[in-house]
Parts: sequence; structure tokens; C-alpha cells
Amino acid sequence: MTGDDADAGADADGEPDELTYADAGVDIDASEAATAALVSAVGDAGAEGSDYAGLLDIGDRYLALATDGVGTKLLVAEALGDYSTVGIDCIAMNANDLVAAGVDPVAFVDYLAVDEPDETFSEQVGAGLREGAERAGVALVGGETAVMPEVIKGLDLAGTCAGLVAKDAVFDGHAEPGDAIVGWESSGIHSNGLTLAREAATRDHDYTDPCPFEGYDTVGEALLEPTRIYADLLDPMRDYGVRGAAHVTGGGWTNLDRLGDNRYEVTDPWPVQPVFEFVQAEGNVSDEEMHRTFNMGTGFVAAVDPGSAESLATETDGRVIGTVAEGEGVAIRGLEL
Repeated sequence: MTGDDADAGADADGEPDELTYADAGVDIDASEAATAALVSAVGDAGAEGSDYAGLLDIGDRYLALATDGVGTKLLVAEALGDYSTVGIDCIAMNANDLVAAGVDPVAFVDYLAVDEPDETFSEQVGAGLREGAERAGVALVGGETAVMPEVIKGLDLAGTCAGLVAKDAVFDGHAEPGDAIVGWESSGIHSNGLTLAREAATRDHDYTDPCPFEGYDTVGEALLEPTRIYADLLDPMRDYGVRGAAHVTGGGWTNLDRLGDNRYEVTDPWPVQPVFEFVQAEGNVSDEEMHRTFNMGTGFVAAVDPGSAESLATETDGRVIGTVAEGEGVAIRGLEL
């Protein structure tokens, strides 16, 4: 919806209707239920796993696998005719999941599905994959391009990242009451919540409109900012005895629950970036919905002994953002999720 018909989404006081992720088309609860049904149907296929990666015992090490895609961020790329960064996102979303499990990403394969072949966007996607591989320190070992005009409209991009790790180097994955939470800054929206972000951003704007905040030429360019890759954190996290880590992706700050049944009190997160303030204002999105959907400026977190937290943060340009306590739930500056 553009400015010409924005009034259709306003209440009696002229305020835009409050937008939620479900309103935009993604029901997180339904998605989690569907995923649980799939996992239940597959059953134990012979591999161990964490919340972020499947682990296959190969002797003294684990072979780890994670798979993910870019999602509806591709629609922003399509609108701008710029696919040069989505390959970075594709590798980032997979590599970061391995990092959260304590696994070194080593190799990546991509899957590009299109309705018709196009050399221009294929070249742009390839350039992004190459850049993402360099940032993650992985080898691009192949991939598949499928032309399926009756299945795909436009394109879809996904991939699988493989990693290797010594068995004693995998993160336990469980925080303990008394731990400190260290957080690292995101680069923006990353590749989750774009369905909500797109709906909000285009209520009164087009993707090609000038960006109303500094750093980007257009609204679409701000949404396309590629996902930060956190592979450089692995060695220092191990050195300082990190118990568990979380990649703040789909579900936003509720991802901290993956660190175990505790209460996570976040008192000093990284500042909320202007792109989130823009999405929230344009979509009249509640604080709770924003934090349950987006990373809100903090893209990766780890639980560590409080005696090591400041040193880890200093060495890695992170910050101590909170603590782990007994109880349940996630609270960010008093906001209960």
C-alpha cells in the first residue's frame, strides 16, 4: 500500500492500524507447530543435534549441517533489481546457526530456483555468495540451479552449510542462573521478519523512495542491508568458556529461550537502529511485537561466567547486555516477552 491509499489502514483517530507479524502473513505459533509436526514425523534418523544444527558423529569430531534461505527479502531485491547482497544473507543465516552451536563452518552449497534463467541476477547472486563465503571463511563447493516456471514465481535462494568440530568444543547450549549475557551488534534487520518489515515500510512508501534516515539512499536499500556473519566470534567464545549462544533470528528475542529454562533479563542491549524505528512507526507495531519479530540491534548473544564476560566483550567489540536468573521468560528493559 502506498501513500495514495494509506487511509484504508487507519483507525477512527487517523492512526494507522496496529500491524503484527501474523497480520502481515506469518503466524509464528503456527509455524512452530508445523515445524514440530515435521520433526515428529521424521523421528530420530541417527543424528544428534542442537537447536541450531544437526550433528553427525564421525569419530573424534562431529559433522554439522544447517540449512536456511533468504526468505521474502528476495522481494525487496526484486523490486530494486539488486540481488548483489542476498547471497551474503544466504550464507550468513546458515553459518551463524553453526556458530551458535559452537561449530566451525567449512563448506556451503546453494540452491537457486527460478521461473526463468537470467544471467544478470544469477551473476549478482553469485557475487553475493562469493562475498559471503569470504566473510564466513567457508568454501563454496557446488550448488544447484533449478528452472521451474510452474512452481516458482521469480526466484528462491537457499543453501546448506557444513561444519566440523571436535566433540569437546561444541557448546553445551544451556545457560545457568548467574551467567552474564554478552551481545553483539546486528547490521540491521538481517533476514528475518521481512514480511512484517515490508508490509510496514510500504504502507506510505515505495522501496525506491528516499530513505528517511541516514545511511541509505532508498527505503529498499535499508531493508537489503546484508546479515552480519559472526564466525569470527567462535575462537574467543571458546577461550572464555561460553556455555551457549543464540542467533537472534525468527522469533526475535524469544530465541534466548533456546539457552534453557531460565529467566533472561536484558538491561543494556545494543541501541535500536533507525530501520527498526522506521518499521515500528510506519506499521504502528507494538514494542512487544517488534522484539518478538526482530533482533532490534543485537544479532547474536552468548551466556558466559560473569567473571569472563567483560573480557570477552572487550576482545570482540561486544557488550554485557544482561544476566541469567532463575525463573522463566525474557525481559528486555522491563518489557516482558
